[in-house]
Amino acid sequence: MRLIWQLLAVTAVALVGGLSAAAVQDTWWLAAVIGLLTAVLAVLVYGWVVRRTEHRPCTEVAREGAGAALGRGALIGVLMFAAVIANIALLGHYEVDGQGSVTGAVGLLGFMAAAAATEEVMFRGVLFRIAEERLGTWIALALTGVLFGLAHLPNDNATVWTSVAIAIQAGGMLAAAYAATRTLWVPIGLHFGWNFAAAGIFGTAVSGNGTPQGLLDAATSGPVLLSGGDFGPEGSLYAVLSGLVLTLVFMWLAHRRGRMVPRRRRAGRADAATTLAR
Repeated sequence: MRLIWQLLAVTAVALVGGLSAAAVQDTWWLAAVIGLLTAVLAVLVYGWVVRRTEHRPCTEVAREGAGAALGRGALIGVLMFAAVIANIALLGHYEVDGQGSVTGAVGLLGFMAAAAATEEVMFRGVLFRIAEERLGTWIALALTGVLFGLAHLPNDNATVWTSVAIAIQAGGMLAAAYAATRTLWVPIGLHFGWNFAAAGIFGTAVSGNGTPQGLLDAATSGPVLLSGGDFGPEGSLYAVLSGLVLTLVFMWLAHRRGRMVPRRRRAGRADAATTLAR
């Protein structure tokens, strides 16, 4: 029941915020303000519904250290995407045609903040966290990664391959970031940094969706496996490999810090195993 209530609450915020942003998408400063407000509201609503349904402090969105954690995550996301773009550019599949739009980038800042916050509290804060309690960290990571990939399948220019790519590079990596830190601020920041770098800085498509022009007027070209095609660089092998590496690093940190959750065994199985051991 808590899963349902938490998902309903976060989904309601995402829908209201998304519809509001769509209504003012041509006014850059309003889009930025509404996006940022949606991000803040998503986190506040998540914290409130968790406290009400689980009767505990919502430590994963605690205010203490939130700014530093968001900053670390955002820096990782920006650097990760910059590395992906650098590899694509070295092969001649990314070209900058000129300066883009500063106001467009500001509007994207709010939009990407809303997307990062709502998706992270839904997929990592609710689905991954609750699944992990019963299934353990590894199975919950794989399961929610697949769901995250499937959630992007209806996007424009999406294919089965791009959904697999999203599942590995983002679904797995962001869940691993939460497992390693036990705070949602890092995956929210990482998600935001990656998305904003993609559209707001480097001017590429994000998960197949067309976005307002960012700081650079640029385009990708070439083989889909290398450039990501119309879906954007998230569909490239470079993005998949970089996300996989970070996933392994975060999971190593989670193991080292003793934050891995083992799979919960059923009572009947445990009793049977104990009896056999005797």
